[in-house]
Amino acid sequence: MIKKELNGVYRNCDDKIMDLILQIAENLQAEAVALSGSRTNPQSPKDEFQDYDVVYIVDNLEGLISDLSWLDQFGKRIIEQNVILGHRHLYLMLFEDGNRIDLTLCPKEHIQEWVDSEAGFRVLKDEKGLFEAYQPNAKRYWTAPPSEEEFAASCNEFWWVSAYVVKGIRRNQLIYATDHLYGICQQELLKILAWQVTSDRGAVDIEKNYKYLFNYLPAEKEKEFSALLDFSSIEKITQSLLATMSLFHREAQDLAKKMGFDYDKEVAKKMMVYAEEKLSNH
Repeated sequence: MIKKELNGVYRNCDDKIMDLILQIAENLQAEAVALSGSRTNPQSPKDEFQDYDVVYIVDNLEGLISDLSWLDQFGKRIIEQNVILGHRHLYLMLFEDGNRIDLTLCPKEHIQEWVDSEAGFRVLKDEKGLFEAYQPNAKRYWTAPPSEEEFAASCNEFWWVSAYVVKGIRRNQLIYATDHLYGICQQELLKILAWQVTSDRGAVDIEKNYKYLFNYLPAEKEKEFSALLDFSSIEKITQSLLATMSLFHREAQDLAKKMGFDYDKEVAKKMMVYAEEKLSNH
């Protein structure tokens, strides 16, 4: 039964680890087992850093979490995290051999909760058919073209927060300035770039944290964005902010034209002048 269900999985996963995962599931009397994450996504690059994202559907959660010594069966761990999400318990484990298993224990009455958290999954063991009623949300991380309201909100957020970056630079607060520049302004820029892709292609799989964004864009776009990521000094952050503002302005104008949206160029120009004036002698 298990071997039949594993057809197609072993081609992408290490047989020994998959055997171990399934053997421990049997030891724990897990009702069903499924694999999710990058190992079920054909677009994901195959390398040594791919996690094994596994869920055990269980009927005895309290018993399993009361004594976690069974986790030792997976091997010697360098570090781990235990996380509770809703009714699920996650055990994130990095092992001495370099492998990582992110194991979720999910009560069988809350399978939908786990399914809703995943972009896709592949059933490894399910003798009772517990997963039969559930379909993975394969487009969970897809990006669709924006509405005009979403576009306007993104632009407003970018230009508003750029003033916080200016303030942080003027106060020589490197961490504050970097946090607002990368954590907010450049995230809005990435959003605009993602919408640029969707304006040409329709909805696409960008994945979490814009992982696949530059697969859809010319190489020079990735190079241009990467050049913005030097935050090693106040001077470098200043250069990054001004270049980020210029790039956002260009891309937002282009997207607005494609989509037939209004774009407030006056606000953009005033904010760029404001930044240049406040930072010119800094």
